[in-house]
Amino acid sequence: MVQGRRKRLAYRRRRSGETDYHRRSRLLRARKPRAVVRVSNTQITCQLVNYVASGDEVLVNVNGNTLVKKYAWPESSSRKSLPASYLVGYAMGKAASAAGHEEAVLDIGLAASTPGSRIFAALKGMVDAGMDIPHGESALPDEDRLNGAHISEDVAAQVEGTRKKIEGAFE
Repeated sequence: MVQGRRKRLAYRRRRSGETDYHRRSRLLRARKPRAVVRVSNTQITCQLVNYVASGDEVLVNVNGNTLVKKYAWPESSSRKSLPASYLVGYAMGKAASAAGHEEAVLDIGLAASTPGSRIFAALKGMVDAGMDIPHGESALPDEDRLNGAHISEDVAAQVEGTRKKIEGAFE
């Protein structure tokens, strides 16, 4: 515990390891909406978030459950796999473009920025959907992995079918 009159107690979310305020302030200085990508134990969530002084405002929200309910992703398939991450990012990018939001900056929070990870698969989906997000091509996963060819041919067919449903929903 912090003691002494010159010691300063860190913010609660910093102490509990939930927020990196230095990184957050750098993202907010861009004055663009943030494309927030979070991976939980069961699914991936992509949001387009705008800063407002009274609290962040979520403009678009898509997660793994949305894939199942709206875009016919199979119930038995993973909602946080690499192909599902790509499709969630793609759906979020299409929804954001339809709402008039063309650019953003990527916010991965405290997640590790491992090249080829699910976070960058979601980023690739957003970029393929037409959003302008600064990134390096070396971090993005291979096309075979995005399409699910590394898992099975069935998953590759599911990815293609779901992608067509997403495109059809925003045309």
